Amino acid sequence: MISSITTLRPSIPLILITSFLLLSSPLLVSSEDPYVFVDWVVTYSHISPYGVQKQVIMINDQFPGPLLNTTTNDNVFVNVHNQLSEPFLLTWNGVQMRKNSWNDGVEGTNCPIAPGKNWTYSFQMKDQIGSFFYFPSFGFQKAAGGYGPIRINNREIILIPFDQPEGDFDVLIGDWYNADYKELRSSLDDGAKLPAPDGVLINGLPQYKANFTFQPGATYRLRISNVGLKATLNFQIQGHKLLLIETEGSYTIQQYYDTLDIHVGQSYSVLITADQPGIATYYMIAKSRFSDGDIPVTGVAFVHYSGSNGQPVGSLPQSPCSNDYTYSMKQALSIRRNLTAGAARPNPQGSYHYERINITRTIILENGAALISSITHYTVNGVSFVYPDTPLKLADYYHIPDVFTLNGIPDTPDGRVPVFGTPVIDALYKDFVQIVFQNNQPIIQTWHLDGYSFFVVGMDGGNWDESKKQGYNMMDAVSRSTIQVYPFSWSAVLVALDNLGMWNIRSQDEEKRYLGQEVYMRVRGVDTSVIPNPRDENPIPSNIIKCGRAAN
Repeated sequence: MISSITTLRPSIPLILITSFLLLSSPLLVSSEDPYVFVDWVVTYSHISPYGVQKQVIMINDQFPGPLLNTTTNDNVFVNVHNQLSEPFLLTWNGVQMRKNSWNDGVEGTNCPIAPGKNWTYSFQMKDQIGSFFYFPSFGFQKAAGGYGPIRINNREIILIPFDQPEGDFDVLIGDWYNADYKELRSSLDDGAKLPAPDGVLINGLPQYKANFTFQPGATYRLRISNVGLKATLNFQIQGHKLLLIETEGSYTIQQYYDTLDIHVGQSYSVLITADQPGIATYYMIAKSRFSDGDIPVTGVAFVHYSGSNGQPVGSLPQSPCSNDYTYSMKQALSIRRNLTAGAARPNPQGSYHYERINITRTIILENGAALISSITHYTVNGVSFVYPDTPLKLADYYHIPDVFTLNGIPDTPDGRVPVFGTPVIDALYKDFVQIVFQNNQPIIQTWHLDGYSFFVVGMDGGNWDESKKQGYNMMDAVSRSTIQVYPFSWSAVLVALDNLGMWNIRSQDEEKRYLGQEVYMRVRGVDTSVIPNPRDENPIPSNIIKCGRAAN
């Protein structure tokens, strides 16, 4: 189990806490909601999981970083001290940052924390439950670690839709590269492709080094996140069924799976019962899939029944065929939302009837690749994203011109000659939008939307058109924030734009994102000259870091 630093729920008088919050942060909080304060120190260290010593990013001397363990509606304050040699940012993958893109932790919303400086993120786990993770969003630093798990637990008054498990494990899996992240970054800048991964880590450890202990007969919750750079990983535990219960904040219909495909950036919760006979040890396997010609790599850990320290019996179990996309898509379509369970609120998840809401806009985002300035860059609707020196959120707030281009990409691909740009999709608060991710490339893609969860209503091969809506799941589509798109296929999602701010839509393939495959969406009120009511969006933080053209 990944260790956690202590989170503080102060016993000092509430009036003192409230006074501190009002002075230090614009986060609007309720006196009934608890507070979590953590202090994180970011440093370098060196490890050699696959035989080559490599510089990694540690948080509080831990790799992976400490667990951020919270409960629905907690007000969270994370004071990050950057002791690296370069700027640093953390983003909170899947946390919706309600009314608060100011703390989203990506380059479009935040200036990075300079070396030797610190900055306090402040946000609320508003109306959310589930399993997520954080990671560095700046300068390809994710290749060096700096990631860790996030839990948002149910409030005590809301029952979880299963018996309380004996224990709760965070399992971070991801592809691993022996090369230093600065070397990888430099090679991408020079036009080289990311090499094949050297292995797979499970909780920061190489093959046969991570261990989990189960009591015979007991049931455990495993919160599994793919924190790697690009590889889809197939997860299984030898001889045990995986009972899927939650993904990225949605409780699911409970179904058993032999293995689960977990695409880069995705998180799942499963229940595992130690129901095999005897006192034995079993393999936990995370194996790469859809590897684009690379030899698959495998991470292996041990699951020991208490009292067993021996090796597992037999060889590693078989994983699905490496390029069996049909198997993977069928599995994805089988994941449905549990409509009778409560989650962040007492009312059941099925009480929100998304099928009754009229779609106000359809946006088709097509990923592509193109030679621009003699280097392969990756595009969205023909535009490869380039970051300016000023975060888009600050430029929008201070009305600084010529930082980004509103509606700089079309709502549908138009065959334009690929170019560099800084496009922002201009969207209206309270609209109900359909986003179609179209992948006409021969490799799998994964997309993430900050600030929101969306309903995954359909996916299939070929090109999307209006007729595909007839096959949508308009009853119990799972709600999540990261979705895969298979080669020469599409995935369609529906999202209610109820969260004002500047929000990142990105490829979760870190190579493609670094080389331009992302865009931002500004969700705004009708009158952009008026500062939003604090009821709808938090004021600019008093401690905001200013850089670029917003520095003065």
